[in-house]
Amino acid sequence: MPQRHKHNPTRLGERQARHASVGERKGGKNRRPGRHSERMAAAVALARPLRRVPHLPPRSRSVPTPLHFFARGRCGVALAVAAAAVGDSSAKGSVHRHVIEEVMDILDMAQMASQRRDVFHTSFLTPPIIKEAMLAIKKLADIKAVAQGGYPQAERCRISVGHPDSMRSNPDVVAALSISGNFRLEPCSHGDFLGAILGAGITREKVGDILLQGERGAQVLVDPELVDYLTFTLEKVGKVGISCTQIPLLAIEYEPPRTKSSKTVESSLRVDAVASAGFKISRTKLGSMMSYGDVRVNWSVVTKSGATLKAGDVVSVSGLGRLKIGEIVTTKRGKYVVQLIQYL
Repeated sequence: MPQRHKHNPTRLGERQARHASVGERKGGKNRRPGRHSERMAAAVALARPLRRVPHLPPRSRSVPTPLHFFARGRCGVALAVAAAAVGDSSAKGSVHRHVIEEVMDILDMAQMASQRRDVFHTSFLTPPIIKEAMLAIKKLADIKAVAQGGYPQAERCRISVGHPDSMRSNPDVVAALSISGNFRLEPCSHGDFLGAILGAGITREKVGDILLQGERGAQVLVDPELVDYLTFTLEKVGKVGISCTQIPLLAIEYEPPRTKSSKTVESSLRVDAVASAGFKISRTKLGSMMSYGDVRVNWSVVTKSGATLKAGDVVSVSGLGRLKIGEIVTTKRGKYVVQLIQYL
């Protein structure tokens, strides 16, 4: 039998050392491995039949927009223009990253609906997403979009997108439920009604606005597909037994929310400084709530206390309610007089 050669650790170490020294002579110690493969991957990407519209991250600390692919043609060009508009908002730092991602998904849905001459619907969306999506869709050709929340003043809405020939009337994408019970001794909040619905296994995206009616209960806007399930499943809100029935949208009783206005003087517009004054809690407690994801600005979770606020922003804190930032005036000493509009 032929004799097998055993590996000599000493000789193996010498060979590795020789290879390392050759690599250093060719490219130096900081030579990046795999550079040829990176160039090949880039060439392959450019040779694909799809056009790549990159949104390069700016030098500032704004949120970078991800890369998206769009087909060639008139609709593709319009979609690229709309996406660029969203990218510009991202570069200015005026739009949160998750809002950008949601809007890009809606634009993809709109393009598909136009190509198929069909109508697609989103789930219930927050006001920032609705605003940015509707502005971007306006730049698209042969696409119609309608936002519906069940009543004219609705905050959370569903957007329906489709070819104009396929959307001659507004689709029925919102249903109303009446949750009634004796809430005189056990008054329930917005969170109690929402918690009862989510506890039945429903996701937040399937639920629209919740309109409180005091001792009578609440009216809730939902996806029509959930009506039968919720009317059969919901039995309690908190400790109160309830009955859940479907009502027509015309029966919705909407009253503008009651508000209370106040002012605070702060040395900065940081969210922890302004919000703690508005909700009358310490900055330490608010910072702790932020770390748990209980603080939102314009419906987006904020975990950094250094985030700054501007006029028109809406700050909500779980269990404490929400407030809107009104007029901001700068004093001669460089401080800020902030108007706080708190929803009751």
